[in-house]
Amino acid sequence: MLDIKFIKENRDLVEAAIKNKRSKPVDLDALLASYEERKVLKNQLDELGQKKNIAAQNRAIEEGITIKKEAVLVEAKLAEVEKTFMALMIDLPNIPSADTPIGPDESGNKVARQVGEKPVFAFKPKEHWELGEALGIIDNETAAKVSGPRFTYLKGDLALMQFALIQFVLEILTNEDTLEKIKNNAGLNISTKPFTPIIPPVFVKPAVMNRMARLEPREERYHTEADDLYLVGSAEHTLGPIHMDEIIPVDKLPIRYAGYSTSFRREAGAAGKDTRGILRMHQFDKVEMETFCLPEYSYQEQEFLVAIQEYIMQSLGLPYQVMLICTGDMGGPDHRQFDVETWMPGQNKYRETQTSDLMTSYQSRRLNTRFKKGDDKPDFVHMNDATAIAIGRTLIAIMENYQQADGTIKVPEVLQKYMGKSVISK
Repeated sequence: MLDIKFIKENRDLVEAAIKNKRSKPVDLDALLASYEERKVLKNQLDELGQKKNIAAQNRAIEEGITIKKEAVLVEAKLAEVEKTFMALMIDLPNIPSADTPIGPDESGNKVARQVGEKPVFAFKPKEHWELGEALGIIDNETAAKVSGPRFTYLKGDLALMQFALIQFVLEILTNEDTLEKIKNNAGLNISTKPFTPIIPPVFVKPAVMNRMARLEPREERYHTEADDLYLVGSAEHTLGPIHMDEIIPVDKLPIRYAGYSTSFRREAGAAGKDTRGILRMHQFDKVEMETFCLPEYSYQEQEFLVAIQEYIMQSLGLPYQVMLICTGDMGGPDHRQFDVETWMPGQNKYRETQTSDLMTSYQSRRLNTRFKKGDDKPDFVHMNDATAIAIGRTLIAIMENYQQADGTIKVPEVLQKYMGKSVISK
């Protein structure tokens, strides 16, 4: 949610954000009018409260009853105006950063950098699903019988590799020496406070999801009607609200969480897309980074998260590109978004494996998550979330980049100690 003072003083930026993000239209005249009416009614209530106190002191019972009745009417009117005001406020998107490209969709995204050499094969590289089926480590066919399409069984060494990736990434995120190295390589002046590992709930209340500004599009969410709960589409959905309605002491910041979670997405608009293999699933696993920091550090915090993503990809020996996401392809709450796209030689293209979203104070205003410096008034923290590793898509990248002519798959060196082997074979 935006600051109403900012909206009043920067109406042109707000209108541009609505247009460039292709957001739901918002009547700014109605919003500002409801805000002014809200102020008038609040002042009326304050005045009536003072009159009521004076009447009570003077034992003017009849006058007190009249004032109370008038106050009830004003409170009812205020509730209506408040509802209108908030409904308009929550529909406003966040303002994109100055360096965010303006574009209608993913075609407007910009390549910030490409890193790593694409592998050269003496044979035609296979797609991951071909390798997985031949090695008996991906079984979508049985999963379809049991659960339906877009589910899978990961078997044997691929299941072991999933756990190896989780352990590898958590060791990075919890090791301050490693984080110090990443920070220095990125040229940042920022805390290297480690991440706290968390296994969060996979169910979330609709009201909380709405406060996160992640409830829509609802058709992408799995909903249990009996309990009125949503299954999360990312650990972010239950990590972000962890400090809602709290005031965090400034010396506790930054707060960084590494949340491992199974996530769920209906993929309602993906009919016919990526139907083979494990790229686009209803159920998938991720390690997500969620951070809370002072406003003056939020840009560096995002760059730190991207640097961690790049360090993970570089350590795994995977070629990738970093994309700066344009206005038409970014989420409503996002101020600035980067994606890491990893090279998939079997598909002969880069595919998204990680994303990093800076929300500034947009989410924290909705969640009422604030910090306090000394005697200063509480202010809103800035929030970042980013994928440390999307496990299924990273497995795909490893399988396709490390495949051998005989159909086996080399295990990246950094994962070999966890798996106890250097090659996946039948």
